[in-house]
Amino acid sequence: VIFTTAKQDYAKKVLGVLDPKKKLIRHCLSQQDCLCAYGCYWKDLSCLGRDLAKTVALDHTIQGVTTQAANWIVVPRWCGDPRDEELLHLIPMLGRLSHAVRTGGPREGT
Repeated sequence: VIFTTAKQDYAKKVLGVLDPKKKLIRHCLSQQDCLCAYGCYWKDLSCLGRDLAKTVALDHTIQGVTTQAANWIVVPRWCGDPRDEELLHLIPMLGRLSHAVRTGGPREGT
């Protein structure tokens, strides 16, 4: 799922680049799916219709509602550097999270 505060037409253009064959990304939420308060757009993960205890969001800023702060992992902003491997560094942690969700607990030794 892609969830952005960008307008829908821009999000669709980005999706066309990220997933041109439409095989990886199943859903795209954009600005129209955000909450607007005080001129800012906020991502409310509850609109995903998923169990928030099993939901993680990655972003360079926490643009989610404050009651969902534990669901957010802040990552550095991507600046177009093709050598950027920040998300690759998260794979072990995301694997542990996925395992904990599937089995109800952490892997041994973690």
